[in-house]
Amino acid sequence: MVSISREPLEYVLGKYNIDVIKIRNESYKEKKGVWWVHTSDDFKVLKKVSNSEDTLKYIISAIYHLCDNGIKIPSINKTKDGKDYVKVNDSCYILSDAAKGKNPTYKTDNEFKIVVTELAKFHKASQNFHPKAGTKPKVHLGKWIDEYTKRLEDMNNFYKRDLNKNQSGEIGEIIIKEFPFFYNRAKEAISGLKGKEYKDWVDKVEKVGGLCHQDFAAGNLLLSPTGDVYVLDTDSLTIDIPARDIRKLLNKIMRKNGKWSLELLKTFINTYQITNPLSYSEWKVVKLDLMFPHLFLGAMSKFYYQRDKEWGFDKYLKKIKEICEFEKTFSPVLDSFDSLIPGL
Repeated sequence: MVSISREPLEYVLGKYNIDVIKIRNESYKEKKGVWWVHTSDDFKVLKKVSNSEDTLKYIISAIYHLCDNGIKIPSINKTKDGKDYVKVNDSCYILSDAAKGKNPTYKTDNEFKIVVTELAKFHKASQNFHPKAGTKPKVHLGKWIDEYTKRLEDMNNFYKRDLNKNQSGEIGEIIIKEFPFFYNRAKEAISGLKGKEYKDWVDKVEKVGGLCHQDFAAGNLLLSPTGDVYVLDTDSLTIDIPARDIRKLLNKIMRKNGKWSLELLKTFINTYQITNPLSYSEWKVVKLDLMFPHLFLGAMSKFYYQRDKEWGFDKYLKKIKEICEFEKTFSPVLDSFDSLIPGL
């Protein structure tokens, strides 16, 4: 295990044409880390990435493609010998410019629309991207049905265990009560994804190319003083249909709102359509992905596998209750979703 004090930062930064004044650690885990680097010219961001070298090559090529098509991502700094990153043993380090600005908010109409418009621009710019030979892309394209089925049945086994003999106390009681509702909704979503609409969209992206950010949210965007929007945290770029990002962003927006809102959803769809219009059948796939209870099953998984070691029972209990209540607010919106889809 490498400790932060043993990271070869001086060696890595020595590979660049910069004068380092100060280094400050932002975050650190064994396989990845982020440092602010104060140079004589400006601030830089140094990242130790957890991806393999071949996956990093794929991500860098995807970043260049997005930038060439109008997406603003902090510039990758070249080393003295013209490389995009520094490799030390099995670890890779990448140095980028630090973008200046503030995170937008979902609370104002203008900034809400900026976030949604930027997502639509991102998806449009990702078209015609295809992984280069010798790289190892992250791919979720066409895998939803198998992934969702496996996740659902995994949680179903825990539900059955607690149904037979509750080992989880008050959390188990909530799961026993609520899981059947979410299980049925998940099964309905998976059944819908087996239809023509999902397959057609997958086939389309296979031909024209496409990327998802996987965490496209206000916290990963910066509004610069000049009005530009910078997209941050591109470490998880994956090949998939745009619905993946749309579902994740909508869940974040609605959770910030406290519940699902038909008006917010309508504004989201109408704003997205201006820049990267989706077809009626593609929005139906978005609806099916939103129907699948990602958040509830995620909270269950986090508890049963104790993914957050610092969380106590009470925090897990509070989170599961909150997410259960939130997910249920989607039901009335689900009933009206089709009326919002363009093309009816």
